[in-house]
Amino acid sequence: MVVAIKLIVGLGNPGKDYQGHRHNVGFWFCDALAHLYTGTFKKESKFFGAVAQINIASMSVWLLKPNTYMNASGKSIQSIANFYQIDAKEILVVHDELDIDPGTAKIKFSGGHGGHNGLRDTIKALGNKDFYRLRIGIGHPGDKSKVADFVLHAPNKSEIGLIEGVLSDSLNVIEQVVKGKVELAMQTLHTE
Repeated sequence: MVVAIKLIVGLGNPGKDYQGHRHNVGFWFCDALAHLYTGTFKKESKFFGAVAQINIASMSVWLLKPNTYMNASGKSIQSIANFYQIDAKEILVVHDELDIDPGTAKIKFSGGHGGHNGLRDTIKALGNKDFYRLRIGIGHPGDKSKVADFVLHAPNKSEIGLIEGVLSDSLNVIEQVVKGKVELAMQTLHTE
């Protein structure tokens, strides 16, 4: 059964102090998507975040950037999903991924949180792990004790180029994802 995506969530931390950080690549993706499809984000207190509505392939899609900080993203996602009666399987969460090198992105359905606090809180709030994820590679600092500092800093110039390239590749397959042709999108994205 083909399931269309109705909500795309970019995970990140709100505020100018965080906008260039690796942890905010989900926000970067949603900003680029809104720009591409001429959507405008507006703060929406009932959803604890900024939302935009866009049309992709003649389908209405909500974009969400939680304003709750990464560790409490679930409240925002649950609020909009409940309000618009969006099932977990109709949600795509875009987030940074330590276990993938910069310049690589992977689409995945379901699974655990892999230590990612934004995913951990999303799974807890939805009571369900069965949603799609677009995992944007940011690389790993090599030492587990350095992870928190690593994700809360900007990537270097070469990493920025790689991340921007894979964000562009991801935008090129988003129509397929939204239409429920996730396998086709995965084949394209995972082989680029």
